[in-house]
Amino acid sequence: MRQSIPIAGIALAAVTFIALLALGIDPVIALSVLIVWAGSLMLVAVRSQEPANPVAEQPIGSDAMRKLIENSATPLLVTERNTIAIANNAARSLLGGHIIGQDSRVAFRQPEAIELFGQQGSGQAIVRGLVRRQDIWRINRQPIDRHRAVIELVNQTSEAAISRAHTDFVANASHELRTPLAAILGYVETLSESGETLDSPTAQKFLGTIMREGRRLQSLISDLMSLSRVEAEKHDLPTEVLDLGSLVGRAARDAAGPERVERIEFEEARAAQIKGDPQQLEQMVRNLVDNALKYGAADAVVKIVLDHSRDGQARLSVRDEGEGIAAEHIPHLTRRFFRTDPGRSRASGGTGLGLAIVKHIVERHRGRLDIASELGKGTEAVVRIPLVEPDDVTGNPATVPGREPEPQRLS
Repeated sequence: MRQSIPIAGIALAAVTFIALLALGIDPVIALSVLIVWAGSLMLVAVRSQEPANPVAEQPIGSDAMRKLIENSATPLLVTERNTIAIANNAARSLLGGHIIGQDSRVAFRQPEAIELFGQQGSGQAIVRGLVRRQDIWRINRQPIDRHRAVIELVNQTSEAAISRAHTDFVANASHELRTPLAAILGYVETLSESGETLDSPTAQKFLGTIMREGRRLQSLISDLMSLSRVEAEKHDLPTEVLDLGSLVGRAARDAAGPERVERIEFEEARAAQIKGDPQQLEQMVRNLVDNALKYGAADAVVKIVLDHSRDGQARLSVRDEGEGIAAEHIPHLTRRFFRTDPGRSRASGGTGLGLAIVKHIVERHRGRLDIASELGKGTEAVVRIPLVEPDDVTGNPATVPGREPEPQRLS
């Protein structure tokens, strides 16, 4: 409301009031005339506030919306009366350009998606096999106006794969731990119940089994803890500069022990300075050498070579002369608890985690692990780790530009 005070009219009413008093009119009547006059003037002066011009809401045009969502990495669709009117580049790459103009329920052909698109409001649905059989996608629908809606596609396949891997790991670890524990408990119960009736050779056999399974259980727990530590540190780059040659020689002899050290054959190697975690690298070498000694032929040597690759990396090769591994098994060798021959692996004391640990150690050192095998000839594991830059090791002959490093013997 806006109000303009009529000063002139009120002044005239006041003059009239005075004149009435001067003429001897009853003051109450004169005052009443003044009030009525002034009030009338005020009522006439009142004007209703003009209504503000409403701002018309401009709908978002199709061209503007298309430009807005085109380069989003998330697949986005815009539907008009359930017909796909717009699909950004990510959506077209995922579902194909032919979906534009199709009914959304026909384009997706998923019961959960059809039910979602039949709703008027916002909502979401989980669909499987949208593009590939194992895919898992979350579809989010958000209305824009009465006839249009935005559909967002969120890929949840990786999250499901990680969750499934964790579940499998817990199940496999539980199974592996339960096997030696069952043997230990069974033999201990037998020894306890038999008392003096059990002859000495049988008792010694049972005690030997208990000792073997106990050590296997200890190794399994140790490897699980090692794998956990390596995974926890996989994003921390090592900073310590060390000589890989001396480390390989020491770790390989530790893995072989006095009983098997004669089966190890070291070849001439070039000096290799790298940045690494010495404990983890020693564990990597021990696992590789131990695997080669276990699964190689009992009377054959294991060859260990350390040199430089063509792309300027330290190259460690561990090769055995065993039965070899079938080609279809090689991609799975670094999976946790994967065994090509479970019975033989358990009999030799293997935990199924050795190569998984090696893989994570190599990845932490920004290296690469390759495994090649040929049936009847043997298996070779090759680890490549970047050499340090020349500026990182001052005065070291192995890293001075233009100077060929001296060969050295692994020891």
